[in-house]
Amino acid sequence: MPRRDLPPTPFGGTLPDELATTPRLLVHNARNWPDGVAVREKRLGIWQETTWAECLSRVRAIALGLEGLGVTAGDVVGYIGQNRPDLFFAEIAAHALGALSLGIYKDSLKDELGYLVNHAEVSVIVAEDEEQVDKILELGDGLPTLRRVVYCDERGMRKHRDGRLLPMAALVAAGEERHAAEPQRFDALVAATRPDAPAILCTTSGTTSHPKLAVLKSGPFLRHGLVFLEVDPKGPDDDYVSVLPLPWIGEQVNAVAHVLLSRIRLNFVEDEETTQHDMREIAPTALLYAPRVWEAIAADIKARMMESTPLKRFLFDVALKCGMAVAASGRRSRLADFLVGRALRDRIGLSRIRSAATGGAPLGPDVFRFFRAIGVPLRQVYGQTEMVGVWCAHRFDDVDFDTVGQPLRTVELRIDDPDRNGLGEVVVRHPGMFAGYYRNEEATRADVRDGWLHTGDAGYVTPKGHLVVLDRMRDLATLANGDRFSPQYLENRLKFSPYIGECVVLGQGRRFVTAMICIRYSIVSKWAEARRIAFTTYSDLAARPEVRALVRSEIEAINAVLPPSQRIARFLLLYKELDADDGELTRTRKLRRGVINERYAGMIEALYGPGDSLDVDTTITLQDGRRQRLRARVVIETLAAPAPLPERQAAE
Repeated sequence: MPRRDLPPTPFGGTLPDELATTPRLLVHNARNWPDGVAVREKRLGIWQETTWAECLSRVRAIALGLEGLGVTAGDVVGYIGQNRPDLFFAEIAAHALGALSLGIYKDSLKDELGYLVNHAEVSVIVAEDEEQVDKILELGDGLPTLRRVVYCDERGMRKHRDGRLLPMAALVAAGEERHAAEPQRFDALVAATRPDAPAILCTTSGTTSHPKLAVLKSGPFLRHGLVFLEVDPKGPDDDYVSVLPLPWIGEQVNAVAHVLLSRIRLNFVEDEETTQHDMREIAPTALLYAPRVWEAIAADIKARMMESTPLKRFLFDVALKCGMAVAASGRRSRLADFLVGRALRDRIGLSRIRSAATGGAPLGPDVFRFFRAIGVPLRQVYGQTEMVGVWCAHRFDDVDFDTVGQPLRTVELRIDDPDRNGLGEVVVRHPGMFAGYYRNEEATRADVRDGWLHTGDAGYVTPKGHLVVLDRMRDLATLANGDRFSPQYLENRLKFSPYIGECVVLGQGRRFVTAMICIRYSIVSKWAEARRIAFTTYSDLAARPEVRALVRSEIEAINAVLPPSQRIARFLLLYKELDADDGELTRTRKLRRGVINERYAGMIEALYGPGDSLDVDTTITLQDGRRQRLRARVVIETLAAPAPLPERQAAE
């Protein structure tokens, strides 16, 4: 299913210096295509369109308003909230002043927010609404460098009296007054921007500690985005829906660099709850989702099919089998498309999709095959914040379900310290990579040596030149008998089940593999209701023997296709979902294994002990930040007898 009529790479594939900053590109687009639609946002059920000329006017007003607040070159302007046009505009406005932008995830707790604001010495922060403002104000005097808080949504703000607060409407009005008084001021600011100047502070995933801030320069950032467009072409006729967090490097590339470079239309949904409905209305042609989103969509489709009529299930199975048969070839099965593919794609808002990608973490091959089978041209991309997002990707006509594709044109790749199978650390460099970590030279020296980034990922290159990434080097596990395995690979296989959400696979230095499982509450609760199984909370549902039996059957099916040494011998269902607010996941939903190993040490030992249950008495953090005590009994299920140790190890 390769794309047809691909648009050419913008600017002939070479971005001149006079356009190599985000505000310069915006001015270029507004002058050449003033009436072209650049941004759409759904407000009160109606899609509101903003042209390139109107985008420039808004950015100019925000930039001059920020200058009036004292923001100058080298300052840091932060933003936090759900993806909104004004956050997009504020980022470009900061760059116009020579300031650096810093995106902060909207679900960051106040302590995380405080760390980032203080570490970067943010002077002004643009907040979406009252919820974000409240987190900032709760830190009181703990943010000594923060001079102003500009808020976009004025609902609920009348009760606040903090002198740092300023509505976006007032900032824009002040900026428009400055423009009327000095009509050439903004043009002079844009002309002074430099491609080699730092422009973006982008948080790393922070799987082991506080996130680091990667410094990205305008020119390298945009030029690497241009190289990516060579293998993922986009043009003015394409639509992109911004649903992933704007602070994430993947969204920075797609919603900032690619929008400015290729003039793809940028769409913002009304609210998280309306995303699916809004997606169907827009029917985007280009989309990037994190693996957890693709997994959730696949699980929801499978769950709905389980509840449908026998005839529909039969047709679905036939279509899926036909689709799977041609999925790897890049073609669509006409029969599969006729039976279910076209209807399914419309239901999930992908009826016009021409470029679909997954990145941020590996996606299980089963999920990958599923979407290709129903006609979604899904491809895997791979990269790091430090490497300005994607540097390795599948081509439209060359997709391998077990790899992340081939390096982009300007990328150099090597594998350090490979074992006999070629597995070693992935090391990479390219001209657009980051300039180092902000105010952290020690971390920069540790990760970048002789111009090469040591990613910390374990991988190898196939004979076809594709890169296979298994896991983090530190997270590869070795059983007591010497067999190595990737916990992340097994976790991805488990999460293809519609009933399994997050999971943690264990086994380092142990005799056998075990798992701690979080049920997918939205699906399992429906399953339980359909069978009249009574429950009250997540913890109560996870403790039900019927649910354990359900998950057991799913794991047994997965075990059947795994090598004996990698089969899961014992498992338990966690009494709560793993949560970023509890420090167990990063904000991009990656496991913090160190935190999990420490927090659940007692449960892990019980998995390898002789007992079949344990009592838990712990404290959890609720969404509003409150902490609550939780007591539960957790039952351990045994699926298979552990493999015996070699005689020498057994004797030891």
